[in-house]
Amino acid sequence: MIGLRIGNAPCSWGSLEFENVKAEQIPFPRMLDELAETGYTGTELGDWGYMPTDSPALRDELANRGLVMLGAFVPVALKESSAHSAGIAAAVRTARLLAAVAGDPLPYLVLADNNGTVPARTLRAGRVCPADGLTPAQWKTFASGAEAVAEAVLGETGLKTVFHHHCAGYVETHDEIARLLELTDPDLLGLVLDTGHYTFGSAGRDAVEALECFRRRVWYIHLKDCHPEIAAQSRVGQWDYFQSLRHGVFCELGTGEVDFPRLLRRLAEFDYRGYMLVEQDVLPGMGSPKESARRNRQYLAAIEHSFTRRV
Repeated sequence: MIGLRIGNAPCSWGSLEFENVKAEQIPFPRMLDELAETGYTGTELGDWGYMPTDSPALRDELANRGLVMLGAFVPVALKESSAHSAGIAAAVRTARLLAAVAGDPLPYLVLADNNGTVPARTLRAGRVCPADGLTPAQWKTFASGAEAVAEAVLGETGLKTVFHHHCAGYVETHDEIARLLELTDPDLLGLVLDTGHYTFGSAGRDAVEALECFRRRVWYIHLKDCHPEIAAQSRVGQWDYFQSLRHGVFCELGTGEVDFPRLLRRLAEFDYRGYMLVEQDVLPGMGSPKESARRNRQYLAAIEHSFTRRV
């Protein structure tokens, strides 16, 4: 895999969707400038309204920096059938903006549960057990909602939808990911494999294992690391998801337990040709986002260089 296509996201500059970890945001022009300056060529949209929602203005911001739009994260409380209609509307609105500024490759609508809103799941992030999961009836509602969103997005915009498994939501563990994929159309709904959320949410299981298990559904990759000692402290201390975030459970790439050299090698062997998006959830006081982004990009470049030397 030579010439990795690597993007980064607003969350790496502190623009997270959760109200209780929000602070004064870095303005999007600075975020995009720093993202491009540190060697990335793609981005995601971030929260609706963080970047321009007028498509010509957004297209100009991207073009001026040589960036491609890769996707947008849309959370929907899929367990609740009453939330499906509003979720579909939000997803289609977002997908229309993505389609209007689309480049190569086409962006994805990144669908997720409304993570961090169910206290029991938020409290047990990183140590979920089967008893914390959905009932068969709830799974049916959840899966049908996800398919409805994907179908509407495809029909209205031609864009595909990937589901983002995520800690503090109802699709966190390996078994929960497998269950959702089993219940949904493989031609309609793909998976964005998030290496950090998988590692933390599945109690240290190998993200490469997830890639190998789910690879026919993995359409997009989020590169995130997980600090094993902080994850262990979270489990022992019974921290909730937001405490784990504040303690830095998602660390810089190469400083945690995700085996990125092996992951990238397997992606090359599987002939993955899409973008990979770096995500490091940066909170206020956790250092300089720009320098962190630079170190993450340099780490991936070093892996790529090691591959080149072996050819």
